[in-house]
Amino acid sequence: MRIPAKPGSPSAVTVSLTRSGAWGQQIYAIADVEIRKLLRDPTELATRSLQPVLWLVIFGEVFNRVANVPTGTTDYLSFLAPGVLAQSVLFASIFFGIAVIWEKDLGIVQKLLVSPAYRGALVLGKAISAGFRGIVQAVIVYLLALLLGADIVTAPGSLLGGLGLVILGSATFSTFSLIIACWVRTRERFMGIGQVLTMPMFFASNAIYPVSIMPGWLRWIATFNPLTYLVDGLRSLMIHGNAGHYPVGWDFLVLCFAFGLLVALATYLYPRLGR
Repeated sequence: MRIPAKPGSPSAVTVSLTRSGAWGQQIYAIADVEIRKLLRDPTELATRSLQPVLWLVIFGEVFNRVANVPTGTTDYLSFLAPGVLAQSVLFASIFFGIAVIWEKDLGIVQKLLVSPAYRGALVLGKAISAGFRGIVQAVIVYLLALLLGADIVTAPGSLLGGLGLVILGSATFSTFSLIIACWVRTRERFMGIGQVLTMPMFFASNAIYPVSIMPGWLRWIATFNPLTYLVDGLRSLMIHGNAGHYPVGWDFLVLCFAFGLLVALATYLYPRLGR
């Protein structure tokens, strides 16, 4: 009979390091596969880039002439740019679950579930790949906002912080999409639920107007909406004058907490796709 190693013994440390290495390799493998699929067919990124262009060029330019939106010393186009970036991240990530359902129909999910891979590694790998999509959206919105004359911060620290928030937001909302896919398990149901959820999440956030002008009940809902904190953090990092409502550290903390909860729930529900 094999006697298990005592905690802290060399063999126990070796097992722990081996498991950590396996986790990292599995997360990398899943993320690499997802990113390769996206690079081979970049049409999705091209079509997704049209939405922020329309919001900034048409909606932003028109409402930039309206003086009734209280954005302080920031013009409305600059105020809107982080909201458009967060919106594009949300819309691109929330339909991530359709690809997972497609993999279920092709039998790929069943093969992954019978493999020795950790379920959490499968979920994290897909979340990281969704972060790559968010980076592409961020580059498009940053460049377009600068071309339109928005007052965007280009300091390296702010750019890196903004990209970090975008990656975290993309991972959070794609994991939320994965949970929906595990629950409904059909593309038709997913499309209906996805469309129902995206617009309320968008309008119940501070993406296109500040929290201060919201009615009380909507302000209460916005405090529990992760998109609110993604937009707020991006405003603090993207716009001169620190236009955020909360501290940036608090925005990161809330998104990390939401991401951790969603990963735990997605890890628990992921085996449902194999049934």
